[in-house]
Amino acid sequence: MVKIYYDEDADLKFMKGKTVAFIGYGSQGRHQALNMRDSGLHVIIAEVPDSKAWKKAKADGFEVMTADKATGKASLVIIVVPDELHEDVYRNYIHDNLKEGTTIGVSHAYSLIYGLIKPPDCVDVVMIAPKAPGPTVRRTYEEGFGVPACIAVYQDCTGHALKTALAWGKAIGSTRAGVIVTTFKEEVETDHFGEVAVLCGGVAELIKAGFETLVEAGYQPEVAYFECLNELKLIVDLIYDGGLENMWDAVSNTAEYGGRVPGKTVITPKVKENMKKLLNRIQTGEHAREWILEQKAGMPVLNRMREMEKKHQIEEVGAKLRGMMRKPTKSKAKTKTKAKAKKSGKK
Repeated sequence: MVKIYYDEDADLKFMKGKTVAFIGYGSQGRHQALNMRDSGLHVIIAEVPDSKAWKKAKADGFEVMTADKATGKASLVIIVVPDELHEDVYRNYIHDNLKEGTTIGVSHAYSLIYGLIKPPDCVDVVMIAPKAPGPTVRRTYEEGFGVPACIAVYQDCTGHALKTALAWGKAIGSTRAGVIVTTFKEEVETDHFGEVAVLCGGVAELIKAGFETLVEAGYQPEVAYFECLNELKLIVDLIYDGGLENMWDAVSNTAEYGGRVPGKTVITPKVKENMKKLLNRIQTGEHAREWILEQKAGMPVLNRMREMEKKHQIEEVGAKLRGMMRKPTKSKAKTKTKAKAKKSGKK
């Protein structure tokens, strides 16, 4: 049975008088730090001196310093630099500056599960993984709510690791929506699978395959773009708001029949078999080992794929259409309104 913690289960007083250091001021780091500060906690930022992120944190009113200094000052050290930087940042700036009883926090279990971070036995290690990008974490907090998150304890030296994690979750607004108890292993494996098989890899490949099928059959690329990519947001919004059945209720009977019946000839049982093979690669660590080697080599495969896919016809067509659909500026909008009024004889 899933366990979910809410606001009443967490106590911010547990973190009062303590310092929280965010190692990294990117999307998650910045927005979690702002929420945490607004919740009354003392937050400092670690960044590369004089970098854009350093200057941004300064502009936002934070005390900014290098990661080694921030680690020595903090009771909770939250590492939110990109996954591929965790190993070097931890080894060079964090490990030797950790005090006994400090808590290491991460928002993704990757570096712990795959051995990129090897914490000493004298510290706690916890995770709060918000289920949304950083800007959404901030926006929902400011609206008086928050985004759900996963919570896990990897190592509990002090006996208070869970209290620390819950205070972190409350400070960024996630306990307002609920934090789901998981493990580091479950979070990283399901996260990787979801990204690769469905959310990023699966959806992107399905979109391109649909677009290419229509264009190769002689249909206009612009029309194919709308049908296979642009309208996807409308469908996803319906699913997000009320689940799959909400989407089926909202679309036409024609679309519903097509999706529920012949649509299953596209995503066949063979696709699920491929997904099982992919999940096995993730569970055995093969996927992670491949990615770690790719990073160490300077990401040649990823960079080559980036360049190739930037040139895909769907990107060229999309850029043109999105430019056409941009909202006019206020001045242009006013000019159009005045011209319309003049033509109709209105003042």
